[in-house]
Amino acid sequence: MNHPDVDVEAMKARLITLRETLIDESAGSAGARDTVTLDQTSVGRLSRMDALQGQAMAKAEEQRRQQNLTRIAGSLQRLEQGVFGECIKCGEWINIKRLESDPLVLKCIGCAE
Repeated sequence: MNHPDVDVEAMKARLITLRETLIDESAGSAGARDTVTLDQTSVGRLSRMDALQGQAMAKAEEQRRQQNLTRIAGSLQRLEQGVFGECIKCGEWINIKRLESDPLVLKCIGCAE
């Protein structure tokens, strides 16, 4: 049984919307993660360093997006299995305000510390 205070359909819609947003952001930032050209005749050394730094930040953002997509898939799976909102460590219900704030949490506040 899912958390008794969770509107399952609304939570599912929220998670799907979040997933779609992350997928759109990922597609939109693909160019920022492309290989940086190292041709010094067209770009100066500092500009190239800025481009490399921008690329590294874009890759880190993409990694966070992919992790969140994995967490969303897990939350959707827990909804389907009927265990959404249950702490994975102690089995108690996660506080509803905590779930509403971040529907991807896996542990109650006591176990998260």
